[in-house]
Amino acid sequence: MEVHGRAGCAQLALDRNLRIIEATSPYAAAFKPNIAFYEALGEPGMATLRKTLSSIPDDIPIIIDAKRGDISNTAEAYAQALFGELGADAVTLSPYMGLDTLGPFLKWEEKGVFVLCRTSNPGAGFLQDIMVDGSFLYLALAKQCGALPKEVGLVVAGNDLEALRKVRQAAPSAWFLSPGIGAQGGQADRAFALGARSDGKGLLVAVARAIADASEPSGAARELRDVMRKARDIHLTAEKASQGDMESEGLAVLKHDFVHALLSTGCFRLGEFMLKSGKKSPFYIDLRRLVADPDAMKIAGRAYAFLASKCTYDSIAGIPAAGLPLATAASLEIGKPMIWPRMPAKEHGTGNRIEGSYVAGECALLLDDLITTGASKLEAIEILRSEGLQVHDVVVLIERGNEGRLDMEGAGVRLHAFIHVLELFDVLKQSGKIDEQQYQTLVEFTKNT
Repeated sequence: MEVHGRAGCAQLALDRNLRIIEATSPYAAAFKPNIAFYEALGEPGMATLRKTLSSIPDDIPIIIDAKRGDISNTAEAYAQALFGELGADAVTLSPYMGLDTLGPFLKWEEKGVFVLCRTSNPGAGFLQDIMVDGSFLYLALAKQCGALPKEVGLVVAGNDLEALRKVRQAAPSAWFLSPGIGAQGGQADRAFALGARSDGKGLLVAVARAIADASEPSGAARELRDVMRKARDIHLTAEKASQGDMESEGLAVLKHDFVHALLSTGCFRLGEFMLKSGKKSPFYIDLRRLVADPDAMKIAGRAYAFLASKCTYDSIAGIPAAGLPLATAASLEIGKPMIWPRMPAKEHGTGNRIEGSYVAGECALLLDDLITTGASKLEAIEILRSEGLQVHDVVVLIERGNEGRLDMEGAGVRLHAFIHVLELFDVLKQSGKIDEQQYQTLVEFTKNT
């Protein structure tokens, strides 16, 4: 500022803003200027803000990031300034002073508010992680806002996947504004998978520096748009597969039985385990141990049968080695024939790439124990397809993370998982199998791997 002065800085900001708006408008769902940087430049800064806002196409909403939080006539003045004078379509608010802050803004028709809920700054936990009746303060806030007569949006960090998941559970219909993507470490596709509503909407991913500082902002915005579309399609596919019986009492009992089987057979263990990657994990999952208990195998067969009921196929293709006994259990439960791809290929005898009886053109349901990445599944898919079989779906008992689902979508295959590892942690905590500290350790490790 000392070099250019306020007016010079304001002009530089305006020139940059206009370039970014022109480059990214074809892909932007909204623009979110932060008013503080314009206020800091005085009248030249506010003039730049007004010119910036007037250059945004009329069909693209404007969210002014103001984080206002006051009461009575002060809040009314803020609302008039942001909605009336600047013409914002929505604003961000600090909810600490309660309904006296929100009320004056909610009076404005066809305007929106996003309340700070779970923010992306490092020190957010100082206040937001305070426990209220056994739950974090930010979750209590989400529930309170969800109960208001007028819909209120929530600011939820896009780089805190566990918070996205929990806030979505607490406020299933709310719109989220999610910063923290890109420069702050968040991944847009993973944020969408956990933060979007069941209808594939409800999440505005806010990306600033990753696009503004890109050598080609237009290309960066287009790439983000494409990532979000792909994430939406994957999310909707998963939601469709989980409808209907997913909420039935029978399924809840089956999931309870499955978790009990994991624990009783030692498939899920706590401790310190070295992974292939060299990382140390606080838990280990080895579903090969299910074969030690016939009752556990029956439960696994029923779980696969539930997933398979949503698919169309001629045979079940188990992936060696862990998937083979599980595919056998599923075959017996469902009454469908089983085949399996040779991995690696057989070098002696008949040299078959696939064992079992099949006819080219038939459809195989791919089956494995769990999925982290899609590597082994992609290898199996290649073998099956090379022999003339169709593969449209894969079923697993446990899903870890989101990478495997993205890999399957890239191969044109729908993933159906009986339980996600984060859901498993929830069940273990609710049943008293793990305490809060263990739960947080497991979740944090999963988020960072």
